Amino acid sequence: MSSQAGSIITRCFFLCLVLSLSCLVFLSLKSTIFLKKPISGGNVHGGSTLKIRPRYTSYDNYIHHQLQKTTNPKLREIWTTRDWDRKIRVFTQFFSDLKHKNLLSNSSKALCVGARVGQEVEALKRVGVCDSIGLDLVPYPPLVIQGDFHRQPFDDETFDFEFSNVFDHALYPEKFVGEIQRTLKLGGICVLHVALSRRSDKYSANDLYSVEPLIKLFNGSDFLYSRKVDGFGLDTEVVFRRTNAIQRSGF
Repeated sequence: MSSQAGSIITRCFFLCLVLSLSCLVFLSLKSTIFLKKPISGGNVHGGSTLKIRPRYTSYDNYIHHQLQKTTNPKLREIWTTRDWDRKIRVFTQFFSDLKHKNLLSNSSKALCVGARVGQEVEALKRVGVCDSIGLDLVPYPPLVIQGDFHRQPFDDETFDFEFSNVFDHALYPEKFVGEIQRTLKLGGICVLHVALSRRSDKYSANDLYSVEPLIKLFNGSDFLYSRKVDGFGLDTEVVFRRTNAIQRSGF
């Protein structure tokens, strides 16, 4: 074999090697980008960081699916027995921290949105916020009354404080937030516990990937802060103060 032929073969070998490495880099980058995409489809709010899950064909279908969890007798027994004291202790710590930050007081009129059997309501009462009530599709007297968080059964500017850890169950996040802002008094505080680092359960109606969509949705409120928490699968606490007049959202 001549030196010229050997040189050509060597150049071809290195050219093939470079092309192969380039393809591997490209495929690696493409895979990384794909993995960073949200895992669910549906309508998008706030860029790609809030997505509505597309499973529901009607609002009645959505409500029926939510009731399957809320009325499940085994779950309700767990919520009212094994989980009862444990959740009250955790919620009590959360609300005590908010009192220390002067975001909640004994004189606050408080609402827990999506309260199920009312552990958070009981926790509020135990830290001294006696005028507290919960709202859920299924009532649990005397702590929780019946109602739809997309259309709260309360007058405008009723509450000083609202708490919820069920934002992921909102089929219409703008209505969920709009009703909170409508029923909060000017200067009132809203605290949400949400999941950003993990996807929620099969009953969730949306997936949230950052706090930015919440800041946009709370267009009549100031964003105060967000912080990491450990709240029964939820990892982030987001706090707002209502500052502007809000008109009732249509439904």
